[in-house]
Amino acid sequence: MTSGLLRCFRIAGTVWYGMVTPKQIAGSGGAEGSPQGASYGLRRGVLSPMETLAQSVSTIAPTATPVATIPLVCALAGNGTWLAYVLATSAILLVALCVSKFARYSASPGSLYSYASTVLPPAFGAIAAWSLLLAYVATGSSVIGGFYHYGILLLRDATGHSASAVVLAILVTGISVWIAWRDVKISARLMLWIEAVSMSLVLIVVVLVLVQHGVHLDWQQMQLRGMTGSGLRLGLVLALFSFVGFESATTLGAEARNPLKTIPRAVIQSALLAGAVFILCAYTELLGLRSAGYDLGASQAPMRVLAVAGGVPFLGVLIDIGALVSMFACTLACITAAARVLLLMSHKSLAHRSLRATHAHHETPGRAIVATGIAAVLPAAILAARGSSGLDVYGWMGSLATYGFIVTYALVSIALPRYLGNHGMCRPGSRIIPWMACFAMLLALAGNLYPVPEGPYGKLPYIYLAYLAAGMLWFFWNTRRAAVPETQDESLAPIVEQEAEEAE
Repeated sequence: MTSGLLRCFRIAGTVWYGMVTPKQIAGSGGAEGSPQGASYGLRRGVLSPMETLAQSVSTIAPTATPVATIPLVCALAGNGTWLAYVLATSAILLVALCVSKFARYSASPGSLYSYASTVLPPAFGAIAAWSLLLAYVATGSSVIGGFYHYGILLLRDATGHSASAVVLAILVTGISVWIAWRDVKISARLMLWIEAVSMSLVLIVVVLVLVQHGVHLDWQQMQLRGMTGSGLRLGLVLALFSFVGFESATTLGAEARNPLKTIPRAVIQSALLAGAVFILCAYTELLGLRSAGYDLGASQAPMRVLAVAGGVPFLGVLIDIGALVSMFACTLACITAAARVLLLMSHKSLAHRSLRATHAHHETPGRAIVATGIAAVLPAAILAARGSSGLDVYGWMGSLATYGFIVTYALVSIALPRYLGNHGMCRPGSRIIPWMACFAMLLALAGNLYPVPEGPYGKLPYIYLAYLAAGMLWFFWNTRRAAVPETQDESLAPIVEQEAEEAE
């Protein structure tokens, strides 16, 4: 009996879960000699630096941006599309610097929630937790919509027949949940290869188009002809959505090797890599499609047109296939990240305690994975059943996710100066970058709210606020319930202590 129990549990090793200072790091002999912390039942130190980077890159889904997001930005910003991505890259890099600073001192499945809750009042930590969870889940719903859009498109082109959007949505989610439940290392490697192959095809087409047009600048774009200030502002909001999830490597704090080094690097590298690719693609797509007589802002398959313009039409179909597979990789990445945030929320009593369970053999948060998978597929499946197109679901759910990311990014940026000040590391000028990052996020939020978008987009702020209100009610109710044992009769103390031990 005893040996059987021993096989079902894993003894936690040394993991960075608390915020520490450089003095503590030096005194403990580096990451390997770090203070003890709970492992939360996750497999420790199994992901290489490249596999850790793959988590952030896959959540960004860089292949989806040239085929789906850049045309939406162009419809608003026109010749200023490249500028929208330059500004978005700058804003995201400011946030990335703040996140990477935290990631040097802490590694936790709670990601940005852990950073904010350590420094800010508990209520603000709860806001960060629920916002981040919504952000990952809604991004998963968004790319599920993109998946069934491209799945139906490619199937119709290949066979002349269509397929059920609901079935495709359930299929991609089911496969993603199974892989995420089975082994985090398998999912990381799969995401890495998927994005590497698909982005290589995109860059081949981009380079061929640039070579075909010779070494000269597109002055219509450089002079921003026809661009309006409001169009640039709204386009910037959509451009920011292209980057959301760049920080998701921070959810692998337990599973990454040497997390205090690999995770900060992954955060910065993913932001820089995505920014460079998006700026290049935005400029090239507008140049190539205009030369071919097409309007990028109205194009449903821009990379196909660009492939024809570059003299490699067969790559257009391959890129659409790559976009389909990239949507799958992003679904997997979002479920992986959201499940780990939900796992830590359960440990912190922000979610039901049953969600803290991890699989004894696979060492993955199985229940949290299933819960986040269901939460991601339900909106996409319901909207698909009601006849909404995949691109509509991609836009609606992606915009909803943006609210969660922007609020969380702003809270983390606010928390950093306070954390540095509390530990005597606040140097002159060290507050500049965090406040600039926070200001950039507030501007992005204002761009989402004013002018009030028309149609379904105008309802998204209210959906986010209603969701956040429900999450905060749960937080305050749990906080009040946790204080009850302190006022109970001492005869109940052994029972309370036993429940606390079982919770651990």
